[in-house]
Amino acid sequence: MSHLTQKERYLLEDQKVQEEICVKKYNNYSQQASDLQLKQLCQQLSQQEQQHLNTINQILNGQVPNMAQQSQQQSGQSSSMQGQQSNTAGQTGMTNQPDADLCTDLLSTEKYVSGTYDTAIFEFRDTNIRKALNHIQKEEQEHGEKIFNYMQSMGMYNPK
Repeated sequence: MSHLTQKERYLLEDQKVQEEICVKKYNNYSQQASDLQLKQLCQQLSQQEQQHLNTINQILNGQVPNMAQQSQQQSGQSSSMQGQQSNTAGQTGMTNQPDADLCTDLLSTEKYVSGTYDTAIFEFRDTNIRKALNHIQKEEQEHGEKIFNYMQSMGMYNPK
């Protein structure tokens, strides 16, 4: 059982709102996307965002989550997602602008959310909570990478 300071609670409440927004966006965008691969990616990332939300709620309720157990669950999901993503690597052609707009918004959201975790991590006294938040932040960065890779494989993003 962990006792949170007022500042820690405030930061967690903010992260909770951000995770709720991520879950809603990924769910909505999975319905709006025209490309099947993007739909699946959004559904998978929505599930991970829901797990992040569950972790934040656990911490707010005074429980420190077991990150070793969550890491094992996540590694199984991540490997299946990587396999699906590599199936279309290298595809190019006409860019689907509505899907590109969804991806651009999701990438911007992931950048923002990762940054808010970066700030929050430094404010927590409990090492295990820091580890939990760091674990979530790492996954947020991986979400951004998956979106980036999807965009690049579909000709939606060409960094120079």
